[in-house]
Amino acid sequence: MSLFLLIFKRSFLMVGMCLLATGCFSGKGQIVRGTLYGDLIWHGDVLIAEDVVLEEDVKLTILPGTRIRFLPAEADGGGWIEHPHFPGNELIIKGQVHAVGTAEKPIVFEAVDSSATAGFWGAVNLVGSPEAVFEYCVFRQADSAVHSWDSQVYIEQSLFENNLVGIRFNESEILIEHNLLRGNQTAVRFHFGSPVICENEFEDNAVNLFVTSHPRDYHIENNTFGKPLEYNVVFGEEVPEDVRLLRNYWVKETPSTLVDSFYDGHRSPYLGKVVFEPQRATPSSQAGLIWTP
Repeated sequence: MSLFLLIFKRSFLMVGMCLLATGCFSGKGQIVRGTLYGDLIWHGDVLIAEDVVLEEDVKLTILPGTRIRFLPAEADGGGWIEHPHFPGNELIIKGQVHAVGTAEKPIVFEAVDSSATAGFWGAVNLVGSPEAVFEYCVFRQADSAVHSWDSQVYIEQSLFENNLVGIRFNESEILIEHNLLRGNQTAVRFHFGSPVICENEFEDNAVNLFVTSHPRDYHIENNTFGKPLEYNVVFGEEVPEDVRLLRNYWVKETPSTLVDSFYDGHRSPYLGKVVFEPQRATPSSQAGLIWTP
């Protein structure tokens, strides 16, 4: 684990519930749109209309129990909106964000329509964010629930379900620890980056892990990988090197059938291979959530 993540995690615990911010709103159905600046506190019911951009000077604190719901992309703009990353409304964060809920009051990011399918909204997009914390959060119905580019991110004790992609990142230093990722098309997808992915539980995803290009400085172990609908691990065409996924637990798989669940050098000769031995004989008692969503 990098020094910044250790300091980052400890220092945030000291922030507590400080409310000395210049922008604070709450209530039922507060609509947010456009470009925002300065210190912000969100709580209550927040509706994201169009693409919302939080500039580099923003320090956004999202309080426990907040529901951030995304409106349809065309609902308030009079037509389809051109989005910078994904279809659907996005929350684009260039500054800092601290979204820390509790087991009793998680923070929820979801579509305004509870019956909407995955991909209804775009992403929580971290673009060069120096500090992004998500704890006790729920993300559902997104294209890519958390998407990070060149950011420093910490995600713990959070649920990602019913998204096209749960967590996607590129060129980021990111810690993904003690989360549950279930029912997503792809649970975690990354391009370069320096991830620490440990003590997570993967359940009923089509693809558990998609590595698209030249992984480096990664640490992925003590996860429980549930049997996928399609593949446990998929390599993109820019992964010619082997990828070490040691000391993970693979549910209901023998070594021979486990290899069959990898799209790697066993299927395409120009790809590297998943190195999965030694593997855990039993799941880690620390994997997944300590709370019930």
